[in-house]
Formats: sequence, C-alpha cells, structure tokens
Amino acid sequence: MVRFKNRYVLCEVVSEDPRCRQCIEDRAVGLAVRDAIGRVHGDFGLACCSISFTVKYLNAYTGTVLLRCRKDSYRLLCSALPFVRQLESRNQRYPCFLNTLHVGGTIRTCQKFLIEYNRRQLLMLLQSCTNEDERRCVQKSLLSCSLTEEQCLSGNEDDDD
Repeated sequence: MVRFKNRYVLCEVVSEDPRCRQCIEDRAVGLAVRDAIGRVHGDFGLACCSISFTVKYLNAYTGTVLLRCRKDSYRLLCSALPFVRQLESRNQRYPCFLNTLHVGGTIRTCQKFLIEYNRRQLLMLLQSCTNEDERRCVQKSLLSCSLTEEQCLSGNEDDDD
C-alpha cells in the first residue's frame, strides 16, 4: 500500500473586527479556500487540491486555521490563500484575509511553530507597553490564563445540570 504525503498549512485569520472571528466555522473556511483556488487556478488546480484538502483545526478565538492538502499541490493552495477576501457564515459575510504562518509536514511541527510564534507575539506585546501599569495588567492577565481553571469551571457546570 502506498502512503500519500501531506502538507499542513498553518494560517491566521486577520480581520479588522476580532469579534467576527468567533462566528467563523471550519466549513466556511474550506469553502472560501476552495473558491479561491478555483478562481486562481481553474478546474485543474481545484481538482488537484481537492483530493485530500481538509480544514483540520480552527480556533475561532485566536483565528488559527490548520489546512491539510497533498504534498504535490500545497504550492497551489499557498498561492491561492491571498485571494481569500471574505468568509461567509450563517448568511453573513465577514471581510478578512488568511495570513500563512507556516507550512509543515506534520501537525506536530505546526504546533511547535505555533507555540514559538505565540511566545514571540506575547514578548512583542509586553515590549510595546507604555507604562508599568499596562505591563502589570498584561502579566496578570497572562498568569490568570490556565487550563486547570477552565476545566474546573466546566466541571462545575456539569454538576449543575
């Protein structure tokens, strides 16, 4: 049996209004990307990319999207991503674009890159603080974010039902 190699493209949904990212679904991202590939590369490009194209991961809060496609056609996919200008979800159109962050051979390499990327972004955020109060506020909000608190909160909600 032959193993088909894939490429994973890590993208970021960039929009003027960050609240619109929370309404985006993975199906809408997939349709918008397929439409852009069809417009840019025609039927041939769409057929090449559609063989194993899927949206593997979408985090609506951070705007992170992980796309999977065949190794042979990842360049077609990457060249069509700048032509995504809007995402349509629930009969509403949200103007945005996809910024390609990383192309990797596995999901794990994309996760490692995303961790380092987020660390660099947080450092830039801390460096851009103008006074000590802002800096303390950012540090406090970062330290208050933890997975255990969220799990405890979700556990309490289950007990109430």
